Amino acid sequence: MAKVLALTNDMSREEWLKARKAGIGGSDAAAIAGLNKWKSPVAVFLDKTGQAPEEDINSESAYFGTILEDVVAQEFSKRTGLKVRRRNAILKHPEHSFMLANVDRLIVGKQEGLECKTASEYLKDEWKDDEVPAQYLIQCQHYMAVTGYQAWWIAVLIGGNKFVYKRIERDEELIQYLIEIEKNFWENHVLANVPPMFDGSDASSELLKVLYPDSVPETEIELPPDANSLIEALDQVNEELKQLETQKKEYENQIKAMMGENEKAFAGERIITWKNVHSKKFDSNRFAKDHPELYNQYTKTSSYRRFMVK
Repeated sequence: MAKVLALTNDMSREEWLKARKAGIGGSDAAAIAGLNKWKSPVAVFLDKTGQAPEEDINSESAYFGTILEDVVAQEFSKRTGLKVRRRNAILKHPEHSFMLANVDRLIVGKQEGLECKTASEYLKDEWKDDEVPAQYLIQCQHYMAVTGYQAWWIAVLIGGNKFVYKRIERDEELIQYLIEIEKNFWENHVLANVPPMFDGSDASSELLKVLYPDSVPETEIELPPDANSLIEALDQVNEELKQLETQKKEYENQIKAMMGENEKAFAGERIITWKNVHSKKFDSNRFAKDHPELYNQYTKTSSYRRFMVK
């Protein structure tokens, strides 16, 4: 049975965000496992150690997330006949106090919970048949680990007009794996104040842009010896990519030769097209030369950091 870390009835969002830093939550668990598209392990580390960029607690996404959570919960109850209730508390694992859960809803009279989600129409395939996106599966198993419950429901409103709900059974093997990786992360990274490595996820790339948006001109440092092995690995990957690109063009050219002047071809169940495409491009250089004042009026300067290894 989970213990209560803090009651959230009268807690402001700022206080709630601060309380979350006391341990690892459901979305954090997916990030630590490398399965959260929007958050990397190093982002979790920075958040828990108070080094992350400040969250926009008044954003529209946060506002509508709260509004739609209630809509999804009510619709789930209506369609399943299961009554749900809020648990106005941040819960913690009875043995592993660093494992936290701020659940959306609990099912009345059952050892089960409910996670409410919204998703874009473009992500509908992630929810087809019995599929549940990996990061949400991890999140629900984390909640079952904390609460000791035997099942968790997940309900999602897709594209604002399609409603899906699914039941996820408790997976003891997966839960033990989560306990191990979360324990390792909390003790060997957060408490030890040793950041994990940045990975190749978009989340890591975006975090680096936020942390270090601008370079300081005319500054330089000597990198540690580990950088040499990373640069050698990067050289090898770039060489392999060149070879793969050449190989890709070879296969494409051989198929084009088979098609000749035909626009469409079939190979089993695959459809191949090789069409004429007409496009118009704006000649910005000529426009700048002929109309310099207008060009300056309607252009804006953007800044980004270019990474190069020479």
